[in-house]
Amino acid sequence: MNAQLEEELLEEPGLVPAADRRYDSFSGTRKAAMLLISLGDQASAKIVSQLSEDEIQRVSKEVARINSLSGGQVEGVLEEFYNLTLASDYVVSGGVDYARKMLVAAFGPEAGLRLLDKLPKDIGKPSSFGSLQKAEPKQLARFLQLEHPQTVALVLSHLDSSKSAALLSSLPEEVRGDVALRMAGLDQIAPEIITKIAGVIEEKLKGLGDFSRESRGGVRAVAEMALLSNIEQRDANTAGGIRNLMFVFEDFLALDQKSIKEVLAQVDRKVLTIALKGTSDSLKAHFTTCMSERGAEMLKEDMEAAGPVRIKDVEAAQKQVIAKVKELQAQGVVSLKGGSDQYVV
Repeated sequence: MNAQLEEELLEEPGLVPAADRRYDSFSGTRKAAMLLISLGDQASAKIVSQLSEDEIQRVSKEVARINSLSGGQVEGVLEEFYNLTLASDYVVSGGVDYARKMLVAAFGPEAGLRLLDKLPKDIGKPSSFGSLQKAEPKQLARFLQLEHPQTVALVLSHLDSSKSAALLSSLPEEVRGDVALRMAGLDQIAPEIITKIAGVIEEKLKGLGDFSRESRGGVRAVAEMALLSNIEQRDANTAGGIRNLMFVFEDFLALDQKSIKEVLAQVDRKVLTIALKGTSDSLKAHFTTCMSERGAEMLKEDMEAAGPVRIKDVEAAQKQVIAKVKELQAQGVVSLKGGSDQYVV
């Protein structure tokens, strides 16, 4: 249930039974609680599972305050929720103009247009990755398997959870863990970056027809497209922002010794000790070979002395190191590209 819809739910006076006018004065949260009670346990559980934690708390408080509902209140809440759902379906199936026409025909010009105004403003807009949502997971896996794991993680994070899980399990085993790690570490990404990536994918898909069906040829070519190169040709600044997003701790292997030494000079050794816990031997060696023999020994001793460390503490330390690297990159001291081919997506 969309938060805006929940707040404005069923507040249109012209659409409630005249026998129960007090219903009009209830808040949107109270009416949402009344709806859940009216629908019963099983149906309500499905709705609640779609709410945010904050929405669940607010609606639950209202449910607890309601001792009973009159027949008029039940009739009113169900009728108005149905009307709003009907309006939403009109917009999704035929667009805003179609919805306006159908609502005006059903409820009259004034009430119909007011109902339309209550719907979320973006309800008629397609999602950024709408075409991919319809595709078969195995085809999508082939479509994305040669892209950079950060690109795959971004796409998966914008698909439905069931589709995302199916797609993740269809990826090659050697890629799956990296993508999952990057999905877990995704920060807030600027909408314009998401839109540009989605736009590039949508353009490439146009020539494939119905991508939800098996295609003979073309899929491999699409899988091999260089997304970042395409975006970079259009907008270098956006591409640079994406490149910065494409950096996780194992990517330190791509930095040369000079850059690693700059990082070592700027990062607290205690933080680095925790950050390296649980990483690959090759990554540990990549750091220690840039240190003095005594410094490498001390780091190894510190790591052994630290004992078991919580994963969240390791991740927090790694984020600190990455933040310092990005700071150095902004100063022109190090380059996150490593070799020039490290970020082909």
